[in-house]
Amino acid sequence: MCFETLFNKVSPRLKVMAKGYKNRLGFINEDDFYQEMCIYLWNKFKEGVPKGINEAYIVKGCRFFILNYFRKNQNKARVLSFEIPIDDKGNTLGDLFPDTKESLKDCLNRKFDIEDNRRNLNKRENQVFTLLLDGYTVREAGKRLGVSHVMVIKIKKKIAEKLKIEF
Repeated sequence: MCFETLFNKVSPRLKVMAKGYKNRLGFINEDDFYQEMCIYLWNKFKEGVPKGINEAYIVKGCRFFILNYFRKNQNKARVLSFEIPIDDKGNTLGDLFPDTKESLKDCLNRKFDIEDNRRNLNKRENQVFTLLLDGYTVREAGKRLGVSHVMVIKIKKKIAEKLKIEF
């Protein structure tokens, strides 16, 4: 089998696969993934395609190549401590980023202010506010209330204006 025939058979599947991986690494888009798989395919073809291997097996090989590519190219998160010195002077991250947690009293006062002002919200605004505070996304809240996510966004803006908060 010539490379062009093989490529024409597996190319549509590679494009679909690349589209599925487009947001895995922020700096690489689906065209880049597709090109990486095509280059891998060409390199494997130059080595010789064993007889009896079907297109599904070849596509699976491209998939494993891309997954390995992700593993190698993802930035590894570094865990830093706020107490370990970061320079010659002995400064720590804790020195650079002071603790800005609000006191319990301030936190409670703010919560009570919101609860008092919540009485100014209409029924729908209270429903949206409750769902958003419970951790629902805008789309989930809309689905649960039977309205569009755009309506939830509009209601959320009204709530923010009335309560003078950002959330």
